Amino acid sequence: MSYRMGAHRLAQALKREGVDCLFTLCGGHIMPIYDACLDEGIRIIDVRHEQAAAFAADAWGRMERRPGVAVVTAGPGITNAVTAVANAYKAGTPLVLIGGQAPLLRQGKGDLQELDALSILRPITHWAASVWTANRIAEMVHTAFHEAISWRGPVFLEVPMDVLLEPAGEEPYQPRPGPLRLPGEPSRVKEVAELLATAERPVLIGGSDLYWSEAEESLARFLEIFPLPVYLNAMGRGMLAPDHPCFFSLSRGWALREADVALVIGTPMDFRLNFGRAFGEKTKIVQVDRDPENIGQNREVAIGIWADSGPFLDLLAEQVSKILHHRNSHSWLEAVRQVEEQRRRERIPLEESDAIPIHPLRLARELANFCSENTIFVGDGGDIVSIAATVIHPHRPGHWLDPGPMGTLGIGVPFAIAAKISRPEKEVVALFGDGAIGFTIMEYDTAVRHGIPFIGIVGNNGQWAQIRYGQISMFGEERAVATKLGVVRYEQVVEALGGYGEYIEDPREIRPALERARESGKPALINVRLDDTYYSDATKRLYRL
Repeated sequence: MSYRMGAHRLAQALKREGVDCLFTLCGGHIMPIYDACLDEGIRIIDVRHEQAAAFAADAWGRMERRPGVAVVTAGPGITNAVTAVANAYKAGTPLVLIGGQAPLLRQGKGDLQELDALSILRPITHWAASVWTANRIAEMVHTAFHEAISWRGPVFLEVPMDVLLEPAGEEPYQPRPGPLRLPGEPSRVKEVAELLATAERPVLIGGSDLYWSEAEESLARFLEIFPLPVYLNAMGRGMLAPDHPCFFSLSRGWALREADVALVIGTPMDFRLNFGRAFGEKTKIVQVDRDPENIGQNREVAIGIWADSGPFLDLLAEQVSKILHHRNSHSWLEAVRQVEEQRRRERIPLEESDAIPIHPLRLARELANFCSENTIFVGDGGDIVSIAATVIHPHRPGHWLDPGPMGTLGIGVPFAIAAKISRPEKEVVALFGDGAIGFTIMEYDTAVRHGIPFIGIVGNNGQWAQIRYGQISMFGEERAVATKLGVVRYEQVVEALGGYGEYIEDPREIRPALERARESGKPALINVRLDDTYYSDATKRLYRL
């Protein structure tokens, strides 16, 4: 029998789980993993900060609908990744973080970068463990992937240096079954169908579980039988194309308040739904979620169902078709459409404004017109991304990426890199706030070194807009401190790193600059000077407590 190091068993186990790419920043405790990955043909993307490695693994997992992998060194390598792991935890993204550790034989003696990483990671992962012998590495890797998929979130596996170097025999590969997909209790689903049959103003708001449940076809089939206004957030964006007759966005606040029945599918009633207060007082809420703890949180529900979105919608469509032979939904849909069109018309002057400094809605409109049906859009910012989200609507699932409910800044460049690696045939466009770009602008070096082109745009209003608005509204402009940035030439940093950059002050130059960035074939950044007096409705709502 031939023996290989534990690191080889780890790489082999990753390959069996379908991993062909991992994200990392080098460190002495994890060097053997790199060597083993070369033997297995696993691509290694080395970044400039461990947080970026975990962010990229998060985005790769979202694109592939299976766990992404980040490998970081011991001590500060792990703590640098903590924010990104917490972001994945809140967003419900499957991610496997593999961390180095001091050799077992020297632990407790004060070895270099020795740290109790398990205690740090356990509160923000669904599973965290250390492997103490090379002959259990493959088993532990398989368990890590199973837990990440089952719980749909991050997990952590610590592998000490001497375990990676230890000779290891062959381990039997015993793949575990995937998680059960729950359709919901049939009797309860029938209750939902009966409630919908009596509804005059039903709406559906769907979130990330629609995407993870691969429910795009299930949603389309249900809407053929029971058309109603649909609003989408988080990873649910793109589950309906923007030209679908049931897709709406600008009328959301009005429609949720007017609805008599609301289907809340795969999204919690957190701050994004004003903790349940976004709905009318008399709205009957049906909440469907794969996490039972989300059901009824912040707002009483008429019917709560523990289920995955796709199977639930399939069963609901079947039940509705039995009960409802004919339904005239035209009047309610038309009422919603009228509100939608009115809101859209009100925004046209701003979206077409030639004013200088550039209005943020004009930038958003230019981006929406530039993006195609195959564009993957990444949003990394506060106020500017809130504005863009009202204008830019993805055409396909997985084509809108943002941090999720943590609102973590700095995801943009790592997310764009991972999205382009996952879907090299597609164009990736990333919109940054000028605060957000400062977190990971050095990752443009990663993109240049690895030949990963994408187009970045900075909406530059010289401030941390969301926070500055709150300061001014609460304390007055003369006491608004620590929120001004100044107009920084970020594009020059990207040019110095080997990418393509432009600075734009005239709105008529936005589209030509985007075209030139596309033609450059390089990682690009267009720095757009924006009006600093306009704030999004989302930002204003944050301070209406």
